[in-house]
Amino acid sequence: MTSSRPQRADAARNRAALLAAAADEFAERGMDASVADIARRAGVGKGTVFRHFPTKDDLIAAIVLDRVDELTAAGDRLLGEADPGVALLAFMTAAAHQRQQRDLSFLHGAGDVDPAVTGARERMYRVIHDLVDRARDAGAVRPDVTGADVILLMCAPNYVAGYVPDASPDLWRRYLGILFDGLRPQGAHPLPAPPPTLA
Repeated sequence: MTSSRPQRADAARNRAALLAAAADEFAERGMDASVADIARRAGVGKGTVFRHFPTKDDLIAAIVLDRVDELTAAGDRLLGEADPGVALLAFMTAAAHQRQQRDLSFLHGAGDVDPAVTGARERMYRVIHDLVDRARDAGAVRPDVTGADVILLMCAPNYVAGYVPDASPDLWRRYLGILFDGLRPQGAHPLPAPPPTLA
């Protein structure tokens, strides 16, 4: 009997190549990226794309899932870090670095139609809340900072750096440093409004 393992390995490689090609295509062309262009970039036929992802929405959802799952896995690992402040900063750095490599934030809303994306995002949010709770309990961040605050702030370093023409690719690190200093308890003043509640 012939083992199906090589076929599964080929399928996994094809899927990974398709997702990488699609992410690059969406990053360059936005939502107008076509399946034909994605297939061409991946070096496969359109039929291969549709075998893996029956619709464009399925493809978008898969890209978002990969990104969210990657951050959730990083957060899970960091929950074992001895220093909760270091763990939270490392997670925020990983999130900003992921976005710097390929900014696909505009796809996140498009992926919301998939219940798997919703579930994955909820798991990531729980991990972020756990990281923030640990950091707050350890006195590494100010006592009025919540997980929702950090979720909303995660994209800020890249967003700000994106306004600078021909910016250094590491400029986001400067703004992450400023942002994280703002989370620390030293010199903190009471915040003028309550934190948001994220669904």
